[in-house]
Amino acid sequence: MTDSPLPTHRALVTAPFRGEGLETLRGLAEVILDPWIDHHPIRLLDGDKLAALVQEHDADILIVESDFVTGTALYDLPLVALGACRGDPNNIDVAQATAKGIPVLRAPGRNADAVAELAVALLFAVNRGIVRADLDVREGQTYRDGTIPYQRYRAWQIAGQTAGIVGLGAVGRALKWRLEGLGMTVLAHDPFAPDATSTLDELLQQSDVVSMHAPVLPETTGMIGAEQFAAMKAGAIYLNTARAHLHDTDALVAALESGHLGGAGLDHFVGEKLDVDHPLVGMTNVVLTPHIGGATYDTEANHSKLIADGLAELLAGGRPTNLVNPEVLDQ
Repeated sequence: MTDSPLPTHRALVTAPFRGEGLETLRGLAEVILDPWIDHHPIRLLDGDKLAALVQEHDADILIVESDFVTGTALYDLPLVALGACRGDPNNIDVAQATAKGIPVLRAPGRNADAVAELAVALLFAVNRGIVRADLDVREGQTYRDGTIPYQRYRAWQIAGQTAGIVGLGAVGRALKWRLEGLGMTVLAHDPFAPDATSTLDELLQQSDVVSMHAPVLPETTGMIGAEQFAAMKAGAIYLNTARAHLHDTDALVAALESGHLGGAGLDHFVGEKLDVDHPLVGMTNVVLTPHIGGATYDTEANHSKLIADGLAELLAGGRPTNLVNPEVLDQ
């Protein structure tokens, strides 16, 4: 029996990496696994510190998730490949990597199911008052203010209502079939998706639930403002599990305070946190989560497989579909 050859590459992985992808990677390289998420307090490295760590481990492959691959020191190293465990590798200087001939891999759609599931959870939490109802039980306030729960928590059922999805990418599509499975009619607006046939105005006017899944671009930043909130149906629920930059937060607060919107579920805030005295915090028809949409072990397994499979194809002389800068293969 012939022994399998030992890997000739060394991969420093500062991302959480698990499942089938980790096994694939171990077949390609000697793996130094040092995920940022396992460090307490949290550890996020920049380019110079990463370069020092790469040199310390004599690695020629670097796979990151949240670390910043910046500066010049790292790109001067003889790297075979860089992997970004994100759909958008915005923590990597792709232009500099390309100039140095370093292939960059990404992980598109890694968290689509996770984020879609959270959007559904927020929808139910807002619509049925689940957080407030839970608090009533915990505080012994089942009959708060002399009422019974049936009086306080009546709501329209989701089945039969219309949902509008703004941005029909991987997350938007993952949410679409889930909402349809709940009995909702789903409209979609996305100028880059041929099957998203609604204009934004049509979607806002017809939807009982509006859920944001667009990327943050100059043309989408602040795309939902006072005019758009006013155009929504009275009592509509607004969900944003993408980025807070897509809406005007002051306009959202005003629409909620006026009673025009029935509620909101938000998983992201500019600066990654919300001050405890912010008006949204005191609203009982708003459910707030701290950017946890993609926080599943499955997301980690998904990005591990995408990066490892892409790397395997790359090392075999192929052109993986998740290669950000394929032009480096022609240099």
